[in-house]
Amino acid sequence: MKVGFIQFAPVLGNRDASIEKIDRLIPRSIDADVLVLPELANSGYNFQSKEQAWETSEDAKNGVFVQYLTSLCARYNFHIISGLNERDGDHLFNSSVLIGPKGYLGKYRKMHLFKDEPDTFEPGNLGLPVFDIGLCKLGMLICFDWIHPEVWRILALKGADLICHPSNLVLPGFCQKAIPVHAMTNRIYVVTANRIGTEVDITFTGLSTIADPKGEVLAQASATEEETAVVDMDVNLARDKMMTPRNHLFEGRRPEEYVLLTEKHI
Repeated sequence: MKVGFIQFAPVLGNRDASIEKIDRLIPRSIDADVLVLPELANSGYNFQSKEQAWETSEDAKNGVFVQYLTSLCARYNFHIISGLNERDGDHLFNSSVLIGPKGYLGKYRKMHLFKDEPDTFEPGNLGLPVFDIGLCKLGMLICFDWIHPEVWRILALKGADLICHPSNLVLPGFCQKAIPVHAMTNRIYVVTANRIGTEVDITFTGLSTIADPKGEVLAQASATEEETAVVDMDVNLARDKMMTPRNHLFEGRRPEEYVLLTEKHI
């Protein structure tokens, strides 16, 4: 199968302009089976008020942006994972949606909010789901989730072959260095779709990255340009957890020694 990303700059508060950008870039990516877009791709990121965030949010199943993604998936027979400014009742979540040729399949809500995000969003409350799309099993993380190794391991233990990681990264290069390590230490594929550009006083770092279970970088975008990439993914490689003939990645774990990980305060 083939996986890829679209790196671009969503337009703050202007869903239609962001859709126009995706329309321009999507023809470069139609060979993908799974395509990842950046965090908050429907709204932009650096809201100047919670009211602005509210105005640009939408329902995860029936919103205009999700329906647009569904039309792309039906037309090109692929799956899209995209960041979404999600409205659920009176609540806002920084979410990621999984859309297939027949429509909405599921979502993830960002667990680890970054910097000022708690002023707008509530922490994710859906856990760490893994979705079987037939070609592979995949999980989703969003942006600053990258710094917490526990969530990567949990998704891998649940059977994820691929982790899709919509992002709006601003710390210079840190995550992009960590992604191949997360891929290698969990023997999975990772697609980090970052954005570019500047919103008010925040500049995003680009360098969208695809890494394989050996920790090899299969594709990486520039720091500043709109780009796409599509690469081959070998599902069997992601499911081979033997590090040596006698060392299985998961069977050698010592969870009884890891109890500190469940403590809130240390």
